[in-house]
Amino acid sequence: WYRLAADQGHEKAQYNLGVMYNDGQGVPQDYAAAMKWYRLAADQGYASAQYNLGVMYSNGQGVPQDYAAAVKWYRLAADQGHEKAQYNLGNKYYKGQGVPQDYVQAHKWWNLAAVAGDKNAIKNRDIVAGKMTPAQIAEAQKLAREWKPTTGK
Repeated sequence: WYRLAADQGHEKAQYNLGVMYNDGQGVPQDYAAAMKWYRLAADQGYASAQYNLGVMYSNGQGVPQDYAAAVKWYRLAADQGHEKAQYNLGNKYYKGQGVPQDYVQAHKWWNLAAVAGDKNAIKNRDIVAGKMTPAQIAEAQKLAREWKPTTGK
């Protein structure tokens, strides 16, 4: 049923089919097939599919590892308020993977994930704050307060 709906362009079915191929549930595990279905859903603005594409690029599953591509997909999902994407985007800024290292941006994204309830984001935000000046912390907090989610699915 997922394939029938996915073939008709239903983004949630495309995402679910991607999950099934990613995890090998009811089908042989196939990261390339998972990427195909995630991308179809992601191109329609489905945040969870965008997040999963970010994970796959970050880990090199079904594609060569590419942190810049991971950041692109994490940002699209994070901009819609996807908590895990916000957390992972904070990680990329903290480590300078796929983007220049930027503690202000790391703090901002972890702060947003923390507000959504991510306990690891709270811990990481506090760690990065210890490496920042008061002015940088104030800037990160300002960016987090001014952040508005985009519309998506």
